[in-house]
Amino acid sequence: MSSQSASHKLLHTRMLMAITRFSYSTIVALLYLSLIHLVTSFPSSNGQIDYNYNYNYYDSSCPRLGMIVKYGVWAAFKNDTRIAASLLRLHFHDCFVNGCDASILLDDTIDFRGEKNALPNRNSARGYEVIESIKADVEKACPSTVSCVDILALAARESVLLSGGPYYPLSLGGLDGLTASEKAANEQLPSPFEPLENITAKFASKGLDIKDVVVLSGAHTIGFAQCFTFKRRLFDFKGTGKPDPTLDSSAVANLQGMCPNKDASNSKLAPLDSASTYRFDNAYYVNLVNRTGLLESDQALMGDSKTAAMVTAYSSDSYLFSADFASSMVKMSNLGTLTGSNGQIRKKCGSVN
Repeated sequence: MSSQSASHKLLHTRMLMAITRFSYSTIVALLYLSLIHLVTSFPSSNGQIDYNYNYNYYDSSCPRLGMIVKYGVWAAFKNDTRIAASLLRLHFHDCFVNGCDASILLDDTIDFRGEKNALPNRNSARGYEVIESIKADVEKACPSTVSCVDILALAARESVLLSGGPYYPLSLGGLDGLTASEKAANEQLPSPFEPLENITAKFASKGLDIKDVVVLSGAHTIGFAQCFTFKRRLFDFKGTGKPDPTLDSSAVANLQGMCPNKDASNSKLAPLDSASTYRFDNAYYVNLVNRTGLLESDQALMGDSKTAAMVTAYSSDSYLFSADFASSMVKMSNLGTLTGSNGQIRKKCGSVN
């Protein structure tokens, strides 16, 4: 038997073993992952992107890292399909506050109040235990080698892939921060209640442009939101006593049933994209075009001619969205990364060494 045929037979056997252990959606993700090792660059709407990033940083020092992270995310996803959106959001909320430094993972100490209890994260950010579990497994394989910020970035990418989204290369080797700030999280993270110009300004302060606003908002193609984040659109929008006129009337009726006008419903969940709640696709943009975007800040993208044009383009071209999302995630994942004496490799993600 030739080495090539033996290799094919081995691959076939491994695929059969995988089929007995994972759901169909996971198998699709596994097959997709088998192709990404061939990827070094791919086109975006602006042409060819050259990714000069050290995404092989741990190949020698921690060669099993990729599989450890994959397994950790798959195991969590198998038990809780919501976790994919939660890990992606955790990564975004980390990078948006003073750069990608895993500060969102730090517990409060006598020296600082961290980001976990900031208003945008309190009782809503989740997935901390998944990252801590993966970190523990990584520490067993490669002690004091891999930063929590890199594990969080890799876990977010696995979440996107498991949900059917695009692969993108990551620049690894960043260090973990030594402190965190509840105040910074309250001030810097965009709010679903803010007007588009405020959100755009917050993105611009990070070096992200209006296109990144539209593209990264597309992460809302998966996940859920608590009723309090959009309930004012349903009953008394801006003191009018009526629903938000930019929200389709049939969507209003459906959401009013899910989120009654009572305080007890505030923490109930509604899908950000009811068309394909767990699938990473461009349906989020189709929803906006159809006036069924859940959050006020999402639907606001249709109120500006420039952002509306991008929404329309993504609603009709899923490949364009995937390519641009990958490009924007590369940009975001490199915000304010730490090197040298500015950071460390935490042994546990919830506390500094």
